[in-house]
Amino acid sequence: MKKKLGAYLTNRKIMATALLALTLALSACGNSGEKANEGSADKETRDITIKIGYQKYGTINILKADGALDKRLSEERNIKIEWIEFPGGPQLLEALNVGSLDLGHTGEAPPIFAQAAGAPLVYLAHEPASPQSEGIIVPKGSPIKSVADLKGKTVVLNKGSNVHYLLVKQLEKAGVDYKDIEVKFLPPADARAAFEKGSVDAWVIWDPFLAAAQTATGGTILVDGTDVVSNHEFYLATRAFAEKYPDIVDILLEEADKIDVWSKDHPQELAEKLSPQLGIDVESLLLAAGRRNYGVQPIDEELIKAQQAIADTFFNLELIPKKLDINDAILK
Repeated sequence: MKKKLGAYLTNRKIMATALLALTLALSACGNSGEKANEGSADKETRDITIKIGYQKYGTINILKADGALDKRLSEERNIKIEWIEFPGGPQLLEALNVGSLDLGHTGEAPPIFAQAAGAPLVYLAHEPASPQSEGIIVPKGSPIKSVADLKGKTVVLNKGSNVHYLLVKQLEKAGVDYKDIEVKFLPPADARAAFEKGSVDAWVIWDPFLAAAQTATGGTILVDGTDVVSNHEFYLATRAFAEKYPDIVDILLEEADKIDVWSKDHPQELAEKLSPQLGIDVESLLLAAGRRNYGVQPIDEELIKAQQAIADTFFNLELIPKKLDINDAILK
């Protein structure tokens, strides 16, 4: 997979290099040629501000904390980044849908809901599957011992997030109808408060919130995503941005892959770097880091089929209003 990503980025670099060479050749023809080429692709990717959405944790969050992407874009293109934090993927993609963001990252379910809502998003790349990075957690001492025990109980989650699909698939595996539980939709902070107060029976959540709830409350993970869901992290952009600035997309993916390599080999340093920024203790972040896989990978047919299966599942459950074709959100 990394070889495919390398080939993908290399081809894009060759195109960008050829375009830059052509621009320089034309500019060498004289002042009149230089003025004629002021609208070149190179100049179009300078002196702009791009808006990148991120959540607590995930590779883009690590990129923000590291600062390498800011530095490279500033030095090479005089481009500034405006980083905007969101409590979850659905909220991030809602902002992308209304034009408040250019790029961002979410789990596997939010793009489905966003595409169904008409968001002009495209998939850029993804991280490897990390099924253990999300789960259904119950309070310490809970009588609930299996997913089947959730029947008739109240479960809280962030609507439209990756854990929404986890819940659907775990209920299906346990033979429990989705309609046989009461689902409440709350963002992570509010869901954590409800979980600690005991006003819900279970919480479906992802890391690092899952890890933080474990260490702080003594809650028990009923099940995670192992053998049920993949839990991919996706890099996404508006189609207009991806098509106009493919070179910026390439730089983002290159820097993301670099920081992934570092993160995999330095979990302690990663936890210490993120802890003050996220307001989450180092112990919890270390727990989360150990459950996550790293490495930027290209979108391929296997991933498209997997996303299509999620979209079809949500449509059959009437969670989205229309049947989707994931290929409509793929760059050609």
